[in-house]
Amino acid sequence: MTKYEFTLILKDAGELTEEMADALFEAGCDDGTPGTCNGVGSIDFHRQADSLEGAIRSAIANVKSAGYDVERVEIEADAMPQ
Repeated sequence: MTKYEFTLILKDAGELTEEMADALFEAGCDDGTPGTCNGVGSIDFHRQADSLEGAIRSAIANVKSAGYDVERVEIEADAMPQ
């Protein structure tokens, strides 16, 4: 498996609270770091999977199971495995 790095931007989440972070962790986002910048909630992931698509799909499913929606995915070009 390969480790993929990407960020999920949460829809309408605003400031992430400790309760939100706990819910995300319990839903399987324990390989992500939640944060807030300029009032926008996000989670930076370092997820192992067979493919980038699989990593993103599983992370989105975890976020949704915690009760939140994903607005978009961001990937840095230099974060792509060689």
